[in-house]
Amino acid sequence: MQWTLLVPLKPLAQAKSRLSDTADDRLRPGLALAFAQDTVAAALACAAVRDVVVVTDDALAARELAAQGAAVVPDAPRAGLNAALDHAAREVRARGAGALAALNADLPALRPRELARALECAAAFPRAFLADAAGTGTTLLSAAPDHALRPLFGPDSRTRHRASGAVELLPDPVDSVRQDVDTGADLRAALALGVGAHTAAAAARLLMAEQ
Repeated sequence: MQWTLLVPLKPLAQAKSRLSDTADDRLRPGLALAFAQDTVAAALACAAVRDVVVVTDDALAARELAAQGAAVVPDAPRAGLNAALDHAAREVRARGAGALAALNADLPALRPRELARALECAAAFPRAFLADAAGTGTTLLSAAPDHALRPLFGPDSRTRHRASGAVELLPDPVDSVRQDVDTGADLRAALALGVGAHTAAAAARLLMAEQ
């Protein structure tokens, strides 16, 4: 099964506010963009992925991610993450997309083979999700062709997605698909896994700023 991935991204100036323990207002937008660039690069390199659609109103992010090969859908509802994903899902389904998956934009250690493993598991179910490394959130939500995505991201989304009937995926270790980055501790965990080139460069700038 080939998948269309929806990758939602806030305007960079508003993104990653919880990283304030590690990066100031000047550095966080660059980190958020780097996370998204590495996420998109890994997703596009995944054999199970047909295309990647970034959902954003940020002009810089749209330009940079489109240059990598992603399509871009504006966040027309501007009513939060779940509304943005619902809108994008309708847009891409109208263009002929079948299997869909929403993927977090902050997975800088993402490995294409681990993503393929998670998507292969997801293909067995109408809707499925993968919990984040913290065990309370969601990094991947899938919907088979002819099934609605029904995103319920936000606080405690693991519980809400499970209650909605989505099957929780328990594939072989796919740490890179679970390790999203919200805090400094998350960033250190991602760096330990091994991040992509954009995040590595952004993290180096962060270290230089701290000296």
